[in-house]
Amino acid sequence: MGPLLQIIGDGGHALAAALFAALGIIVLRRREGALLATALLMTSCWALYISFGGVARPLSGLVENIRNAAWLLMMFVMLRRGEGRQPGPMLAVGTVYAAVAALIALQCFVDLSWRQVSPDSDLHLLLVQVSLVLHMMTAIGALVLVHNLYSLAAPAGRERIALLMGALAAMWTYDLNLYAIGYFAIERATELYALRGPLMALLAPIMAIALYRGDGGPLRLSRTVTFQSLSIVAVGLYIVALGALIALIELVAGPMARQVEIGGMFMSVVVALLLLPSSRFRARIKMHVAQHFFQHRYDYRLEWMRFGDTIGRPGDQPAPLGVRAVKAVADITQSPGGLLLLRDEAGGLSVETGWNWPEAAYPHPAVPREAVAALEAAALVVDLDRVRGGDARIALPEWMTTDERIWALAPLIHFDRMIGAILLARPPVDRRLDWEDFDMLSAAGRQVATYISEAQGQRALDDAQRFDEFNRRFAFIIHDVKNLVSQLSLLARNAQRHADNPDFRADMVLTLQESVGKMNDLLARLSHHSKARAEEPRAVRLDAIVAAIARGRAGQHRIETAGAAPDALADPARVEQILTHLVQNAIDASAPDSPVRLRLRRQDDWAMVDVIDQGCGMTAEYMRRDLFKPFSSSKPGGFGIGAFEARALAEAMGGRIEVESRVGVGSRFTLVLPTAGTMPGMLTGKAA
Repeated sequence: MGPLLQIIGDGGHALAAALFAALGIIVLRRREGALLATALLMTSCWALYISFGGVARPLSGLVENIRNAAWLLMMFVMLRRGEGRQPGPMLAVGTVYAAVAALIALQCFVDLSWRQVSPDSDLHLLLVQVSLVLHMMTAIGALVLVHNLYSLAAPAGRERIALLMGALAAMWTYDLNLYAIGYFAIERATELYALRGPLMALLAPIMAIALYRGDGGPLRLSRTVTFQSLSIVAVGLYIVALGALIALIELVAGPMARQVEIGGMFMSVVVALLLLPSSRFRARIKMHVAQHFFQHRYDYRLEWMRFGDTIGRPGDQPAPLGVRAVKAVADITQSPGGLLLLRDEAGGLSVETGWNWPEAAYPHPAVPREAVAALEAAALVVDLDRVRGGDARIALPEWMTTDERIWALAPLIHFDRMIGAILLARPPVDRRLDWEDFDMLSAAGRQVATYISEAQGQRALDDAQRFDEFNRRFAFIIHDVKNLVSQLSLLARNAQRHADNPDFRADMVLTLQESVGKMNDLLARLSHHSKARAEEPRAVRLDAIVAAIARGRAGQHRIETAGAAPDALADPARVEQILTHLVQNAIDASAPDSPVRLRLRRQDDWAMVDVIDQGCGMTAEYMRRDLFKPFSSSKPGGFGIGAFEARALAEAMGGRIEVESRVGVGSRFTLVLPTAGTMPGMLTGKAA
């Protein structure tokens, strides 16, 4: 080190000592913090000691360690004053501080030891390298704790300590670079040792400004910052450990050192490629961090914001509300998928949709009415593992308890009424549900129930508005029909008096042609509608109705009939209307050369008519969501009334319509009616 550099180094440390001493005395006189004053005075003592001979003095490392310990103790007390009411997080953060304190203690021992060993020995070189590594580790740990303390502060307190934390970060960043360069190239670190004094002299006024900027608020722990801080710690420790390991390999392995280093580097890359992309590994790390660093498993503010963004901000091409609702709830517990069940007309739960859930066949209803009543009364999240373990308070269906991937059931409660439930898949790291899971899923379920109820109400309002529009359009058409009837009535009256007049007959023909054209236009504007007044159910020959429909449609499409069925207890006009709807839909879905098959059969006390086509088929999602909804049609220009009206007519006669369909294969609609020998009481029970 040249004379000029020596003067700059010693003078800079002396100036820093004077500034920090003055600042420490001012803080003591104003009684603004004994620990802060102690840290400032220890920094002054360190700088003064270095100014009398540089870092070569015997106790320079020990005095620097005391300076670092004083600042870390002051930071720990600042953190404790902000989080004194939460012993769980304080214990975890205190462990980090204790680890850095242990590093400082070990560093003191090594700094005192290497000066007692002969400079020409290998042990001396090893101890010097270990000392440099420990200095780097201390600087990294201190930087992480500075970042942690600043990030955990409340907004008001963060503004007050910003300059102080920035000055400490600058001090330890300089130390980290200094000792890293000293480790790899000791001959290049001399200038950095000397320039540390002027840097510290510049930091003293910054700290003085920071101490008089106003009051701050309490500190609050942040999960995101903690995860980031731990990541920084892990990376820093990995770098330091790697450097120490390389030094140890160079010392022990001798001529094989290069091969050992290459093998170790290869293994570390392989381990990183296997572990870091693994969702199970990341989930396990997050779980352990949440357990050991925080009092609560969830960051409720962030979870609620993410929940709202997922369910309420769908984006440019939004997924259906049901899918977004399932994803929003599943993300809370890191579940990879979920299934939404909604309440049907009979009081049970039926499968509505899913997110990352494989398509499967489920019974109808998926959850019977009795189990729904028990879930509604309890209004609690169900742990499926406890149910499988023998908890029989609520009898769930067998398909749900035997499927091991189903982890939890979150009820959707709206105004004390259960409108549905969400089944969650088992998360990557399997664990038991605890009280926080129950509370979060219960609150999220109520919020989802509100969204779905509002959507259902809006859909009902839209349907009512569309019905109103349909009724207005029908009223207009009735008005046009009335005009035509009046015109034809006038023509009929005049025909009695002028039938022999050739000119009248010519006008009559033109008028009839115009009227027929107008009526055809009106029929084209109408969907299929009720053609006769409902009659009391009576014995009806289904084969005769099927044969009549097949003959009537023979000119339009090839119709094949087969099988036999007993007489049904029904209204013949309604049966004909239902089958007309179904056959017309089958014809519309079929290719010209693909026949539509009508098959009659019997099953127990039910007479059945199958309408089978080999058309494009329907997806399970479409059948669940849209098939029997009014004004929902897959045909261009369709009203979407046919299937809705057909099911309503069938249910009015105590029957039902069943559907089976596969995309690219075709569809089968089955009209199920009670047989003529069915008693009314039996009919009501079976239809329900």
